Amino acid sequence: MEDIATDPDFSMRNTPYGLQGKLLVATPHVGDPLFEKSVIYMCLHGEDGAMGVVVNHVHHALTFTEVLENLSIDALVPPRGRVTRGGPVQEQRGFVLHSPDYTHDTTIKVTDDVCLTTAVEILRDIAEGVGPENYLIALGCSQWSPGQLEQELEANAWLSIEPDHDLIFVSENEPAWKQAIDKLGIDPGQLASIGGHA
Repeated sequence: MEDIATDPDFSMRNTPYGLQGKLLVATPHVGDPLFEKSVIYMCLHGEDGAMGVVVNHVHHALTFTEVLENLSIDALVPPRGRVTRGGPVQEQRGFVLHSPDYTHDTTIKVTDDVCLTTAVEILRDIAEGVGPENYLIALGCSQWSPGQLEQELEANAWLSIEPDHDLIFVSENEPAWKQAIDKLGIDPGQLASIGGHA
């Protein structure tokens, strides 16, 4: 895994916009089967664009243990985290979302509760039992160019909600999407007529 901090595609030097640290929930208007019933944790949102990772689409072809094996890392402690398909951009790259009880030189503090690290050292530390308490690894990410996400919100492709621990680190697949919709207090059948809530 590369260091996200040196990647110009992720240069969000400006004041974060309102969606950083929030969850985006796909509506039927999302228009892309890759994002159907997806829940995305927004890691970065600024005038240079936005970036997040899908947290509820489990990578059925790869387990956390297999990720470690592929990197020749011996797991001294069985990893508890799961692997998700984080998005269609840089699918061979790993993005570890985790609790703030762990930091590395490359760690980005998204909020007080969630951090993002891409250096492979976090995987070694997880394998040795000295990593964060809560974590998941997303393979690939979801990116938006400047103004693109705002256009998608106007087109009712996404709803935004406040995150919670279970939706990020525990719930999987469609149940997580349903839980996210339930947080909004609406029936999934109503989504076709509901606009974005940025």
